[in-house]
Amino acid sequence: MGVAPIALFTYNRSEHLQLTLEALKRCDLANESDLYVFSDAPKTAEGEVAVTKVRDVLARIDGFASVKVVARQHNFGLASSIISGVTELCRIHGQVIVLEDDLVVSPAFLRFMNEALRQYRDQNSVMQVSGYVLPMPRITQLGDTFMCRVPTSWGWATWDRAWKYFNQDSGWLLAQLSSATLRQRFDVDGTYPYLEMLQQHAEGRLDVWGVRWYASMFLEEGLCIYPTESLVQNIGMDGSGMHCDASTRFDVRLSTKDRWRFTQAIEESHVAVEMFSQFFRTMRAQNNTAATTSFSPWFRRVTGKWHSMVGRVRSSSSGRRKVQ
Repeated sequence: MGVAPIALFTYNRSEHLQLTLEALKRCDLANESDLYVFSDAPKTAEGEVAVTKVRDVLARIDGFASVKVVARQHNFGLASSIISGVTELCRIHGQVIVLEDDLVVSPAFLRFMNEALRQYRDQNSVMQVSGYVLPMPRITQLGDTFMCRVPTSWGWATWDRAWKYFNQDSGWLLAQLSSATLRQRFDVDGTYPYLEMLQQHAEGRLDVWGVRWYASMFLEEGLCIYPTESLVQNIGMDGSGMHCDASTRFDVRLSTKDRWRFTQAIEESHVAVEMFSQFFRTMRAQNNTAATTSFSPWFRRVTGKWHSMVGRVRSSSSGRRKVQ
């Protein structure tokens, strides 16, 4: 496989989008990358002006091997747009790098993502590459890279071989997470309410997609490869987005690295899991509130929201479900 295509999802924040594009253009490999931009349509007539400004920005994009803008005629919503776009590009190219319009990346972001996609292309247990890592103390003690079962969605990549296991059926996913041991591990040793979010979706009380991707990965015993220095900064946690409140808790200093030693141990780092757990515990203690309240800004953005999924789902002979 060559350089992976980039899927960029936009809606109505032209100023954020401009910063995202400027940073992306400065990346090594940008001029070798095909950029697909999925521009969602406004929900109401009042939103047309903001979406028009976004599309004016998109009309002036340069600096990439090619640019294709998919201007939606009807509002998809972020999650439905992401799922349909990722599914399409995985089918065509076998791999994809995914960004949203409020993410600023380091100059080495594309290089890291492409090197990781090549490095672990044939490692079926590695199902995602993440460019963002939580601002956890002492994380660099793990070296340049590490693996963890929990993915994030601020600048990520995957392969068709992994994405085909994405499952929209939260009820089916919950049924597979039947034992107390599995549920404890799924909740990152009981420190984060992923299971509760999945249950709320199954009951129609919460509209999320990312927790189902995590659950799909988890049931396949999938792993996410991370850098220990973040290559992505989210500039959208300023209250301007559709799915988040203002927060600085997840701000990071962008890495200046342009070379990495990729771990050869295809297994989860137990030290990394403990760091994730401690980060979540600290947040809960600082807020002195229930986890679902204290984590809501990050959860809504990192796991995503969506209304429907494009694609049919069927069971394979092994009982797994695949996106078609």
